[in-house]
Amino acid sequence: MFTGLVETIGTVTELNSLDSTSSGGGGTSLTISNCADILGDAHLGDSISVNGTCLTITEFNNQGDKSTWYFKIGAAPETLRRTNLGSLKQGSKVNLERAVSADTRMGGHFVQGHVDTIAEIVKLTPDGNAKTFRLKPRLHEGSESILKYVVEKGYVTLDGASLTVTSVNDAEGWFEIMLIAYTQEKVVTAQKKEGEDVNVEVDQVGKYVEKSVVGYLEQNQSGAPAILEKMVSRIVEEKLKALKGQ
Repeated sequence: MFTGLVETIGTVTELNSLDSTSSGGGGTSLTISNCADILGDAHLGDSISVNGTCLTITEFNNQGDKSTWYFKIGAAPETLRRTNLGSLKQGSKVNLERAVSADTRMGGHFVQGHVDTIAEIVKLTPDGNAKTFRLKPRLHEGSESILKYVVEKGYVTLDGASLTVTSVNDAEGWFEIMLIAYTQEKVVTAQKKEGEDVNVEVDQVGKYVEKSVVGYLEQNQSGAPAILEKMVSRIVEEKLKALKGQ
């Protein structure tokens, strides 16, 4: 579990393919350096978020000159397909966050580190010293768009950073977030350009609510029409009140 508050930006210094008989299952081993700030209390097997992807530390060094400190993680083939980790190269920068501890302040939101999909930056608009990113999520074969879980002023995790949704367009299939000047200095997303990808994890609360409601309606089919009728009536009533007030 993570908070979506990026602790530091690391550098990918080495990438090695793993054969299918290794613990990586044919994926890629990544060596990440320039991250001494988060390695002082590292242990083998610790979870760490790399661009919003929960991965396991398989090797590390936190002794001696801090410039030599590093850690390694293994990314399985499925992880490389579902995230932007497969496009990383030597020298790539990545957002890093250690797993949440009991005394951590929850300044972001509950983040699992389970990337739902990647999204393409389709538009980048400066707004004073802030930047607005318009993102179009990729559809996976046989799956629905994640946009049904994305709501204006709700949470979304991009490359491991907890951010607020500023706009959603379901018809055109995009949503927007804004990076203020301070955040731009703390996350890799700020340096990305139109056409590049970001990892996306939606707020898990929406998924649980959807499953609970669908499950209830399926088990109580006789009561479903009445519940839906009440919901529709309330929405119509609220809209009529709003129109009368204009």
